[in-house]
Amino acid sequence: MVIAAAQINPIREGINRNLKTHYNLIKLAAGKGVRLIAFPELSITGYEREEANKLSFSISDDRLDKLKDLSAENNMIIIAGAPIKMDFGLYIGSFVIFPNGKVSIYTKQYLHTGEELFYKPSFDYNPLIELEGERISLAICADIDHPEHAENAGKKKSSFYIPSIFFSPKGIGDAYQKLSSYAASHSMNVLMSNFCVTSYGSDAAGKSGLWNKKGKLITQLDSIREGLVIATGEGENWAGEAIYLS
Repeated sequence: MVIAAAQINPIREGINRNLKTHYNLIKLAAGKGVRLIAFPELSITGYEREEANKLSFSISDDRLDKLKDLSAENNMIIIAGAPIKMDFGLYIGSFVIFPNGKVSIYTKQYLHTGEELFYKPSFDYNPLIELEGERISLAICADIDHPEHAENAGKKKSSFYIPSIFFSPKGIGDAYQKLSSYAASHSMNVLMSNFCVTSYGSDAAGKSGLWNKKGKLITQLDSIREGLVIATGEGENWAGEAIYLS
C-alpha cells in the first residue's frame, strides 16, 4: 500500500488557490500510486479563527466537487481540512472523501486555547478508515497534546495514526517527541502533515514526517517547500520517500 501526507503553504482566504495546490499534490501522489493522502489542519482555507464562519464549508459544499472527482479518478481517499458548519455549530474538521463518493468527517476533539471562542470540539465524528488491511485513525493538531487521543487509536488496533497539524518552529520539537513516543507505545505508524512557511500570520514549521511502529523517524520534508511524505509497505515493513512540488 502507498499513502501520503501533504505539506502546503496556504494563502489566507485564498480558497481557490489553496484548492489548486491540493489538486497538484493529489496528481503528484497519483503518479506514485498513492491510495490515501492527508492534508494539514484547515488546509483548504489556511488556519483561521476570526474569519472561520465566513469561510466555512458544509458536507455537501460544491467546492468539494473537484476533490470528489479526483478521488474517484485516482481511486484515492482524500483527507482535507476546513472549518465545517453542521449541527448548529462550527468545527475544525477534516473531510474524508472516498472514491465511491462517500464523504465522512473527522472533528477536532481538543481545542487550543482561544479556539473555543470560534469553534466547538466534538468526539462524535471519529471515523476509522480501513484500507488494504490497514486501520487508520485521524487527529487534528492539539489532539496530539493529549496522550489519551493516541491511546484510543491504539485501542482500536490502528496501524496508522495520521495527525493533520499546524505547528510552529517553536513547537515542532515537542510534537516530534510525542509522535515518536505514541508510535512506539501503541505500535502504530505515524504519518504527520503540517504547513510550511507561514499561516495565519505565523511561522509554520513544515517537517511533515513518517515514523515506524518503533518510533523511528523514517523520512521528513524540510520547513519551506510544499511536497509529499510517501509511505510504502505493508504489515511491519514500511519505507518512506520525500518529494517536492517543482
